[in-house]
Amino acid sequence: MAALPSRGAAMAALRRALLRPRGPRPEPGGRRGVRALRRSPVRVLQPQSPQEPPPPPPPAAVERSAAAPGLWYEKAAPGDRRLGKVVTIAKSKKFRDNHGKVLLEGHRLIKDALEAGAVPQTLFFSTVGHLKLLPEAEIKRASLVKVKFEDIKTWSDLVTPQGLLGIFSKPDPAKMSYPAAQLANSLPLLLICDNIRDPGNLGTILRSAAGAGCEKVLLTKGCVDPWEPKVLRAGMGAHFRVPIITNLDWESVPTNLPAGIRVCVADNNDPDAAAGRASSAPASPKSVKSSPKLDEEGAAIPELAAQRYYEDWARAPVAVVIGGETQGLSPAALGLAASTGGKRLLIPVVPGVDSLNSAIAAGIVLFEGKRQLLWRHKREDGRQKLPVPG
Repeated sequence: MAALPSRGAAMAALRRALLRPRGPRPEPGGRRGVRALRRSPVRVLQPQSPQEPPPPPPPAAVERSAAAPGLWYEKAAPGDRRLGKVVTIAKSKKFRDNHGKVLLEGHRLIKDALEAGAVPQTLFFSTVGHLKLLPEAEIKRASLVKVKFEDIKTWSDLVTPQGLLGIFSKPDPAKMSYPAAQLANSLPLLLICDNIRDPGNLGTILRSAAGAGCEKVLLTKGCVDPWEPKVLRAGMGAHFRVPIITNLDWESVPTNLPAGIRVCVADNNDPDAAAGRASSAPASPKSVKSSPKLDEEGAAIPELAAQRYYEDWARAPVAVVIGGETQGLSPAALGLAASTGGKRLLIPVVPGVDSLNSAIAAGIVLFEGKRQLLWRHKREDGRQKLPVPG
């Protein structure tokens, strides 16, 4: 028989049982009470450190124009390089030809383009007030981007930048809506540019063509691109007042001319002046002949009767060829004039003076052609109004 514990041992065991802590048994390693915490987890939100920088702003912000409430524009963020990239590539002829986009700058030019039906793609402006000067219905189709004036000034071609640049689809003359006043004053007078390579000259020639009321302008291969920024600047909006057909070879020029047209060429080579005779003396078309010449391939260049530019030559329809200052008139231009019964139009200058600038010569001949056409039209119209004898 086992011995019973003594009274003292029993009391000691009872004290140990009463002093034992309640709850789960401690796990190895002393992690006491972990199971209880896992049963009721607490989400702890860590406060943001004041040293942490705020999140970066978005690359651009879209805002509504207060000046034109119907327009929304994008505000370019610092470091936005889109303007520089777009302007750089738009100044490249290869880009203009491959992608069909052109760069326009300034209120007048952009407004003329919009009114003529040119399609805007992106407009960069420095102040919202610039948008008030443009037709709202037209610029809604474009992406509007507000940039700093300093950025536009950096990429501008103007001496005094206006804070407005635009990327447009290259205009198609067949789809343009030219001003009503321009169409009402249009004459059966056409201009053909032959190897005009100076941008300033071509722009000025286009401006004269629009001012004289030319029906159309044809540019042959070898001419500078009319959508080059310098040509646009010198043209002063002429691109959106008169149709301009570009990059034509001489074989396709006749297909762009009306039937029965006479083609004349402007020429500064006055044989009277070269011979030492008075250039102011009148000369009949038969008395002045161009000397026979050969082209680069040895073929004979057609001879044309020559006359002063102020003598009678403009009969509807008529076209005038203006040659470049470097190479002058091409044999193809002279051949076309000869095939249509055209003549050389001489602008006499004082002996010893160099030939006139091509843009100046174009202005003189075109406005003289306009004067002759209007005079002939008025005379014929007056005859039609005469009373018929009874």
